[in-house]
Amino acid sequence: MKKAKFSTFLISCASACPLAVLLATISTPAPAQNSVHLTMGNPSNAGTSSLSNYLLVKPQYATSHHCNRGIPNWVSWQLNSSWLGSAPRQDDFRADTTLPSGCYRVSSSDYTGSGFDRGHMTPSADRTNTIANNSATFLMTNIVPQAPDNNQGPWAALENYSRDLVVYEGKELYIISGGYGSGGTGSNGGASTISSGRVTVPDRVWKAIIVLDRPGLGISGVTVSTRVIAVDMPNDQGIRNNDWRWYRVSVDTIEARTGYNLFSNVSDIIENTIEARVDNQ
Repeated sequence: MKKAKFSTFLISCASACPLAVLLATISTPAPAQNSVHLTMGNPSNAGTSSLSNYLLVKPQYATSHHCNRGIPNWVSWQLNSSWLGSAPRQDDFRADTTLPSGCYRVSSSDYTGSGFDRGHMTPSADRTNTIANNSATFLMTNIVPQAPDNNQGPWAALENYSRDLVVYEGKELYIISGGYGSGGTGSNGGASTISSGRVTVPDRVWKAIIVLDRPGLGISGVTVSTRVIAVDMPNDQGIRNNDWRWYRVSVDTIEARTGYNLFSNVSDIIENTIEARVDNQ
């Protein structure tokens, strides 16, 4: 969302948008963060004053958690070759004990028998340089209920493609992903929530990726010609064999649907240009 339109969104959203989006948008501004994972911005201005927009900054990623929904609003992370190595997948899904009191700590068992995958936002395979970094991706604050055909199909294909850009082309990526709405379709059929309502099943899952030519450029590496990949996928069965490219949209589209301002640290002139384009590579 363009900065100039942000206040307009708040006014229109007050009557038309889901409460979760409105609360995430108007929460108390977050203090300045030095995390590399927030280089491109803090999409919902997350801080520590709202349990619907609670900022968790970890060495491996940053996330805004929604305690009532039991899932992240968004997760943001940097990906370059320094994060990749040979550490094995840990599969140690567990509750995040850093959440504040008053916030339900989702556990792996909340997903048992639900028909939905424990879907990573920051992928396990994006953090293979150390065992500790891989293990951090299995915290449930990095997980959403994801339809198996989505998670193991086009979503996984985009994850693999992103790592290929790093491994084979030397790129550095800044990635934000999340879900919105409620009511996906898993292997057991449709559901709006799981775990007796404690965990919301998003209707859609989205991702936006800034692709920089090489590591270390940061904000200065973003120009009007910088490639940006954005997708918005249905959280449903039946799409396992679909090409992830079918779901490409503009960043502007994702911002309009979520109320977030994804790359707010990028200068307005550049942001306006790159967020309006739909990737076609």
